[in-house]
Amino acid sequence: MIEQVCLNELLLESAKEIFETMVFMDLAECTEPAENAEDCALLGTITFKGALEGCLAFCCSVPCARAIAMNMLGIDTSEEIAEEDVCDAIGEICNMVMGSVKKRLAESAGNLEVSIPSVVSGRQLKNNMGEGSHKTTVKINIEDEYVTELSLLYHENSN
Repeated sequence: MIEQVCLNELLLESAKEIFETMVFMDLAECTEPAENAEDCALLGTITFKGALEGCLAFCCSVPCARAIAMNMLGIDTSEEIAEEDVCDAIGEICNMVMGSVKKRLAESAGNLEVSIPSVVSGRQLKNNMGEGSHKTTVKINIEDEYVTELSLLYHENSN
């Protein structure tokens, strides 16, 4: 069985790796509360299955999502960015972080099959996976400006 504390660290390490190398933004774990729940937010998700089955989610405010997209695409902050490009960037964050998680879990959990990411407006990831499922959430601070959440909802398959 994979320990939740281990998954928190693995999730944080994976996110740091992606944000440093692909988004060019600093990221650190934080203990502050996440952004105001009433803020319009984007929720990017990607599912996986194998020895572990579940969903990785990245939730952030629209201004945070825009900053991430602009950094990823090398767009100057004075320029406009299309909503579609912002959603694509958040989906790609989920895809890349999940890829890093998958690589780090390969030895203990074997191969994981991963879906394509999706992005929706909202911030709630509910656990409907039934008994024996777990959720681990890491609050992260991006560039000392945005407080966001990265979550992993999972259960271990007995197959």
